[in-house]
Amino acid sequence: MIIPGAETQAFAAALAEAADERLGRVEYERFPDGEHVVRVPEAVAGERAVVVASTVDSDAHVQLLQLQDAAREAGASEVVTVIPYMGYARQDEAFQGGEPVSSRAIARAVSTGTDRVITVTPHEPAVCDFFTVPASSADAAEVLAAPLPADLDDPLFLSPDEGAIDLATTVRDAYGEGETDFFEKDRNYDSGEITITPGDAPIEGRDVVLADDIIATGSTMSESVAVLNDRDARRVFVTCVHPMLASGALTKLSAAGVEAVYGTDTLERVASEVSAAPVVAEKL
Repeated sequence: MIIPGAETQAFAAALAEAADERLGRVEYERFPDGEHVVRVPEAVAGERAVVVASTVDSDAHVQLLQLQDAAREAGASEVVTVIPYMGYARQDEAFQGGEPVSSRAIARAVSTGTDRVITVTPHEPAVCDFFTVPASSADAAEVLAAPLPADLDDPLFLSPDEGAIDLATTVRDAYGEGETDFFEKDRNYDSGEITITPGDAPIEGRDVVLADDIIATGSTMSESVAVLNDRDARRVFVTCVHPMLASGALTKLSAAGVEAVYGTDTLERVASEVSAAPVVAEKL
């Protein structure tokens, strides 16, 4: 049975359909003091329980732990935890003295209530190593090609840096044609300014698809869009697996001249045009 977190109901429904699993009903409430309580009223004894929850904030983390425990309490034969978007996954090391490795702390907590974990395109793939139970990631980059227009003109698929070129290549391969390249970033250590420059591929007159794993505030991505438009790109599309889109990100991208923004449903946002559930279903 699929057991959804409050912030991941559409994804859970899509996963239930893709995996041909029963979608369970969950009740979400708060006590007067603000504490969460969840209930799984349907019988799950002897079944595999698949808890599906994107940990978009601290409340979602608490709900995830409660759902795992509720499934155990109800007698589930196995608990599988699917985290479509894992919060704190970018904090995979202590960047300054005295800081925690937050993704490790979260992974260890989640591990206590589950038999295995599936994440979706984590920012740092090594985050799966922090879990103390078997953990794997499903790559959802391929589904980002689906919402793109079928008539892209001499398309160029760009990643924000060299480290993400594989993601852009996966989107290009799924689309079926086009070239790939990445942006180069030069930092002026005196002023702190960062200059964003496309690679060697020509831009003028071409449709450009920017592909990334996550768009948070959209600041860097909007700068990239502006650079491409200054170089006379025909149209610029933005795709990402995790459309966090915080702090007015869509406004920034629109002002920069983006044609459209497409994301998956790992985070349920207005830009969630395609589901990552089928690639997770293959892992179940």
